[in-house]
Amino acid sequence: MTSDLAQYGLLLSLLLFAILAASEAMFPRRKRSLPRVKRWRTNILIILMDSAALRLVGPIAALAAASYAAQHHIGLFNWTDWPAWLEFTLALILFDLAIYGQHIATHKIPLLWALHKVHHADRDIDVTTAIRFHPVEIILSMLYKSALVLLLGPSLLAVFVFALILNLCAMFNHSNLRLPDWLDKRLRLFLVTPDMHRVHHSTVPGETDSNYGFSIALWDRIFDTYIPQPEAGHDDMVIGLKEYQTDGPAALWWSLALPFQKRYRPDKAKGYKRKSS
Repeated sequence: MTSDLAQYGLLLSLLLFAILAASEAMFPRRKRSLPRVKRWRTNILIILMDSAALRLVGPIAALAAASYAAQHHIGLFNWTDWPAWLEFTLALILFDLAIYGQHIATHKIPLLWALHKVHHADRDIDVTTAIRFHPVEIILSMLYKSALVLLLGPSLLAVFVFALILNLCAMFNHSNLRLPDWLDKRLRLFLVTPDMHRVHHSTVPGETDSNYGFSIALWDRIFDTYIPQPEAGHDDMVIGLKEYQTDGPAALWWSLALPFQKRYRPDKAKGYKRKSS
C-alpha cells in the first residue's frame, strides 16, 4: 500500500509540475536572468540525484515510518483515543509547523545553511526551484520527517496527504506565475502564494530572513517573520544570493560543490564570472 500511495503522489506531482510549467511560461511574473534551458538542465539533474538519494533512506522514509509506528504502537496518536478526524487534522497542522521550524533552522544553523544555499543560489525562481535541493539536505530532511512521524504516530493517510500537500504547495509557491492582485491577497490569508514566497528568495538579507512557510501562511504572521512585499518590487528585486550573482548556480557540479566551499572566490571561479553588460 505504501508503494501505491507513493506512486499516486508522484503522478499528481508530475501533473501539477506540467501545469505550472506551462502556466508560468504563458503568464510569467518576472523576466528571467538566465535562459530556462540552462537552469532547468541543472535543476532537473539535481532532482534526479535527489531521487536516487531518497532511495538510500527508503527503509526510514516517512510512509514506512508511519507503518512501523502503527505496527509497534509508537507515537502520540497511537497512545490516544481521539477521533480519527481530529488526529488527522492535528497531524497536518503539527507537521506544517514542524516544517516551518525546520526551514528556519536551515537558515540559522551554519552547517544546514551551507547545504540550503544550493536552493537559494538559483538566480531565477520557478517550479523547478521548488525541488532544487542538495542531495545531502534531502536525506537529512527525510530523516527529520521520519523522526516526526515516529514521535507523533499519525495514520498512513495523514502522512501521505501531508507529503502531497507539501510537494504541491512548494511547486505552486515557487512558480513564476502571475496571479491577479486580488486573488493573491485573498489566498495568502491562509495559503503561501508565489508572490509571498518570492520575497524569501531576495538577495536582501532581511527579506531572505522572512516568509518561511511552505503551505500555511499563518505561521509567519504568528512568529513575526512575515514581509508582504519586497522593497524593490517583484519586477526589480534580485533573486538568489548576493555573492553568487554569476552563471555558477546554473552549473551542476558548481551547485553540488557549493556547500563545501570555504568561502566565495570570484577570482577562482573560472567560467562563472558575471558577463559585462
